[in-house]
Amino acid sequence: MKLATLRNGTRDGQLVVVSRDLRRCVVARDVVPDLITMQQLLDAWHTFAPGLQTASDALNAARGHWPTRAFDEAAAMAPLPRAYQWCDGSAYVTHVELVRKARGAEMPSSFWT
Repeated sequence: MKLATLRNGTRDGQLVVVSRDLRRCVVARDVVPDLITMQQLLDAWHTFAPGLQTASDALNAARGHWPTRAFDEAAAMAPLPRAYQWCDGSAYVTHVELVRKARGAEMPSSFWT
């Protein structure tokens, strides 16, 4: 199942189910009326995902009763435009050095080699 968030004039965008070939999409709200955003989907995955999987299967088999439209990659936003958390996963040596320094820990001399 491919998902995307499209610009729709709101801060959180509109969740869509996208075909494997990236040509067509179905608006998630047309499939599950209470579902508008990716964050809502993640918050209640077990409730909403089965319906979206059914729509994805139908979309990829060129069948189904939901209205489809062309998928415009240029209209895509970040999947979670307003994520509730930001995580830094960088592990650059200078970053590690700064974090260790902030904790009062020294860099092991072997770290640089």
